[in-house]
Amino acid sequence: MLDLEQKKEKAVAWFHLLQEEICSSFVAIENEAPKQSTDLNAGVFVEKIWNREGGGGGKMRLMNGRIFEKVGVNTSIVHGELSEEFRASIPGAKRDGKFWAAGISVVAHPVNPYVPAAHMNTRFIITSKSWFGGGADLTPIRPADGQAEKFHAALKKACDNYKKDSYAKFKKWCDDYFYLKHRDEPRGAGGIFFDGLDNVDWNTDFEFIQDVGSTFNNCYSEIVKETKNTIWNETDREYQEIRRGRYVEFNLLYDRGTLFGLKTGGNIDAILMSLPPKVRWP
Repeated sequence: MLDLEQKKEKAVAWFHLLQEEICSSFVAIENEAPKQSTDLNAGVFVEKIWNREGGGGGKMRLMNGRIFEKVGVNTSIVHGELSEEFRASIPGAKRDGKFWAAGISVVAHPVNPYVPAAHMNTRFIITSKSWFGGGADLTPIRPADGQAEKFHAALKKACDNYKKDSYAKFKKWCDDYFYLKHRDEPRGAGGIFFDGLDNVDWNTDFEFIQDVGSTFNNCYSEIVKETKNTIWNETDREYQEIRRGRYVEFNLLYDRGTLFGLKTGGNIDAILMSLPPKVRWP
């Protein structure tokens, strides 16, 4: 039986390993020049180490390239005490407000409007309780039914390996969560979302978290390779920037990760890494 410190060590080691694997996959794709930008140089990840005043810090990796206009792959390990106003919204934090949290967050905004944007994050949080949370979702700009089906099929397989009924539950959770209430529309093609995973067998939950991360890396990398050479025009680009506005609206109005980061004194650049580089509103 692992104690809490051993669980922390295993989770942190995995998040850092996954960061390396995703960055390697994306750099390999970036080195494959798309047909419409063969004269541009491939992007590279730039790493920034940050420290949190209240305890902990993270590794922010950002790349701006010819396939990925902006992609961030960030890890963080933070700890300290939550503010009085925020404690009630975090399970197990009411007693003394102490917390420890580690995780990885990935957001990709491709150049080509026919390459779907994507997001994935997984985290391990400890207060007087401990649990896993996270999810992955796809946001096509132009029609990408085949890619969305592939994405969902891969996530369903990961969920089925965990618990047979979990895909339907986590998919609905995602559909409900990634919804712009003020516009009465979904953010994209969905995926899965989950929180509060704290079953009797910690290793089973942890294996699922690992499976979600690896599945995202493999499946999304394939989707980018399949779509990166699709020919697009300025009309496509204008529409892409308008739809990116929906992404901004969701993250600033509803996203729990953004709120948690801001309320716990996280790195502002890392927290807002998810925002696309070029956006417009009609």
